[in-house]
Order: sequence, then C-alpha cells, then structure tokens
Amino acid sequence: MTEGVFGRHSGHEQVVFCHDEASGLKAIIGIYSTALGPSLGGTRFYPYATEDAALDDVLALSKGMAYKNALAGLDLGGGKAVIIGDPNTLKSEALLRAFGRFVDSLGGRYITACDMGTYVRDMDVVARETRHVTGRSPEDGGAGDSSVLTAFGVYQGMRASADQVWGVPELTGRRVGVAGVGKVGHILVGHLVEAGAHVVITDVALSAVERTRAAYPGVEVVSDVDTMIGTELDVFAPCAMGGVLTDETVAALRARIVCGAANNQLAHPGVDKLLDDRGILFAPDYLVNAGGVIQVDDERHGFDFARAQRKTAAIFDTTKAVYELAKADGVPPAAAADRLAERRMTDVGRLRSILTV
Repeated sequence: MTEGVFGRHSGHEQVVFCHDEASGLKAIIGIYSTALGPSLGGTRFYPYATEDAALDDVLALSKGMAYKNALAGLDLGGGKAVIIGDPNTLKSEALLRAFGRFVDSLGGRYITACDMGTYVRDMDVVARETRHVTGRSPEDGGAGDSSVLTAFGVYQGMRASADQVWGVPELTGRRVGVAGVGKVGHILVGHLVEAGAHVVITDVALSAVERTRAAYPGVEVVSDVDTMIGTELDVFAPCAMGGVLTDETVAALRARIVCGAANNQLAHPGVDKLLDDRGILFAPDYLVNAGGVIQVDDERHGFDFARAQRKTAAIFDTTKAVYELAKADGVPPAAAADRLAERRMTDVGRLRSILTV
C-alpha cells in the first residue's frame, strides 16, 4: 500500500517507527486506543516481505488488542509492536535492548509482552531498559509464558461454541483440526486430547509437528492448511498467522465451528457474514484468545496463576453472551463482539474525562 499511515483512516492514536542501525532494529509500534488505560500488546518478530506488510499487520493487531482488552474486562487500551526480520538470525541482546529503549520513550502509553517470535527470555532483556514490559520470567518477577492461559481460554471458547451448536459444552469424540502447533497450538492440543477429542494437526514447521506427535502419539497429521480445511471436521482451530479465512477457504471449509488462537483470522470484514450464511459458527478470535493478555495484566498487579486462570475461565461465559447478543440482534458473532467491546470503550472510557479533586 502506498497511501501512508494517515491515508489509511485506521483510527490509531499513534504509530511509532523505531530504527537502530547498529543492532539492525527496524520496528513499528502501533497504539490504537488508550481510552481504557495504557495500550498493551505483544511484540511480533517476523520476516515480513515488505515494510508495508509489517505496517498492515501492526495496525490490524493493535486494533484487535483494543477490542480484546475491552471485551476481557481489562482496564487497558490496545497496542502492538512488530520487529521486521528473522528472529533466528537477527535477534540479539543489543537489538532487544534498543527496542526496550523505544518502548520506554513512550512513557507507559505502550506496554509490551511476548508474541510470535519473542519469548519470556526476550522480555527479560527488554525489561533491562524499561519497566513497561510483561511476560517476564518468574525469576525476573514475571508470570512466565502467557501461551498457557491463551490456550486455556481458546479451549473455554471452544466448549462454549460446542454448547451453542450441539447443546453440551463437551468435545469428546469431536474431530478438531488445529492449524499451527507452536506455542499456543501445542498446549491446546493437550486440552483437546484430555477432553477426548480426535485431533488433526498441521504446521509449516516440521519440528513443531514432530514435537506434538511425540507428546500426543494419537494425533492425525495432514500436509497443510488447505488440506485441513477440506477435511471433514467438527471444529477448525486456526492457531498460526491471521487471514486464513478468505472467501475461498470459507467455501471449502467443512467444519461446523471455527475457534482458534490466531489473531485477525478474517481476511476482510465480510467473511464473518459468509461463515454465518453457511451455518458455520465463528468464535471471534480476539474474544477467545484473551487468556494471554489476562495473564500478563495480572502480572502487573502481582501475579497469581489461580486468579488469572479463574478470570480466563470466564471466557466461556463471555462467549455465550456474545452468541446470545448475535442471535438477539440478528448479526454474526464477530459483529456482536465488536458491539460489546465498543460499548465498554465508550462507556468506561468516558469516565476518564471526569475530573477528580
């Protein structure tokens, strides 16, 4: 795209371009909203093909974080960061600390955490330059890997979806396809296997597939996402990159439910209507994958895993509420989730303008 940031009319409050030539850092931080509080969202380290692709991603992800945090009931706005490059070759202490300095320069308007390509140990390094970071190791005063509760929250959303479709919040005997078995998808497979589901997996990384098969020998493996989409499934769980639900993939999809951890699964806003027209129940991604941000928010207040897990378990009830609103308003679940999030951002965000003495 060539129209630049301002021409996109994205609604963002602030977009920051960060460059440290010596370390090779090229990063973009997007702050969509601080209506409910400081913007919080992870840092994605990925070898984007172009800078425009990186900008597209950070704008979409930071907006999604604003809606996710609002719907999760957190006093947080939405932000996100992307670092351009291959984390396997470019990542270094100098680069991460340079990034930490840019985060710190925002004075708390943006709080970072882990995402694709970044890990707990990376956040420990970033934290040497800024206190506006979560997802640190327990040894460094943090909560550890947020993938644990992200996967747990997706599982709760999947149970609520099963209840909506089949009348029971159970996945026993259901055929569930998990596309992407990295940090979150691998843990989700564990929940599904324990629940008695028949799990089908795929991943572009052979090592991720092999690790999951070693842990859960009964899983079935298919070659790629397109093959999985054309497979007879009860539930399709996208857990890798976004944009997997296109006009073409929805037409080919044979699942009854879509519920996964990937951010921004809809390739464009009209895809939710296509899913609805086909009778496929879509669990809005930013609703069901909020467990991770619930965990890192809890870290800010002195982490207690049991407390964070109880909050994450409430994703089941919130998912049910979204489906009820969708039915009452005659709209797809994605539109209903947006309405609930926007209502909270408006109603609670308004209070920040009231002066206190």
